[in-house]
Amino acid sequence: MIAPLTYQTMVPRKAAAKPNVSSGLSQVFAAAVVNQQFCNMLLQDPSIALQKGYLGETFSLSKEEQDLIVSIRAKSLSDLAKQVNHTLFGSC
Repeated sequence: MIAPLTYQTMVPRKAAAKPNVSSGLSQVFAAAVVNQQFCNMLLQDPSIALQKGYLGETFSLSKEEQDLIVSIRAKSLSDLAKQVNHTLFGSC
């Protein structure tokens, strides 16, 4: 038997107010996900990684975002992401 099509009404819901994540910060993580060399540099020497950028493009990060990434000592990209998330959004 084939189930009939049902339609669901999308009801917008209000999300809790969270700080905006800049597109630059998203780009840093995207570059690290797709390029192991950049990821390794980001983990080993984040200041140089941010300064060099990725594929000739620099990241549009605020001073606070740059300082945050540079201050974190992470052993993996997942660890870096967790620490950034914890700092920006608290213990969600």
